[in-house]
Amino acid sequence: MRNPVTEYKKELEIMSSLPLQKKYEEYAYVLDFNPHCKSKMIRGREGPILQAIGEERLTLLEILALNGVEFKVGERIYIGKEGRTKVVSVLGKLIHEELSNDAASELETIAELVIKNNEDQYIEIFNSLHPVTPRLHALELIPGIGKTFMNQIINERSRLPFKNFDNLQERTGIKEPTKLIAKRIVEEISGSSRINLFVYR
Repeated sequence: MRNPVTEYKKELEIMSSLPLQKKYEEYAYVLDFNPHCKSKMIRGREGPILQAIGEERLTLLEILALNGVEFKVGERIYIGKEGRTKVVSVLGKLIHEELSNDAASELETIAELVIKNNEDQYIEIFNSLHPVTPRLHALELIPGIGKTFMNQIINERSRLPFKNFDNLQERTGIKEPTKLIAKRIVEEISGSSRINLFVYR
């Protein structure tokens, strides 16, 4: 029988092995933009509304944009506390079910873009993930990685840490690791996984 406390402790151990991340998002990637929309976060608030995913913590966000400013899906925007040029404020955190249909359909593609733009951070995760239980390694929680690839990754990284995704693919035979990680991120954001490897709660 699963023990939620034990699983939570394991998750904390996994997350503590990852590079330290900021408490607040400074950049986000646009998932959807509606120039005339009502906020899901704040009653009575309406205007140009963005739905986005944060770059550091992979948080889903609702953002109020400046009037008359255009955005493209996948655009990286600054949402830090000082020096904003395209947004007014971050209205709040969204859950997966609150995403628009368009935002939900773009989530995996944009997650892959975030991964590619932060390759060093994500390759370090491959270099540092460890077992969750005696029979299950955290690497196996990533779609497409079973026992064979897991053992290959562990053996290779024990000799020499992976430098980048190309290096990972060459040495292990894993195809398109960014897509595999993106699938896992969507699982974690949607709440279908009990343990998070990439998304901070």
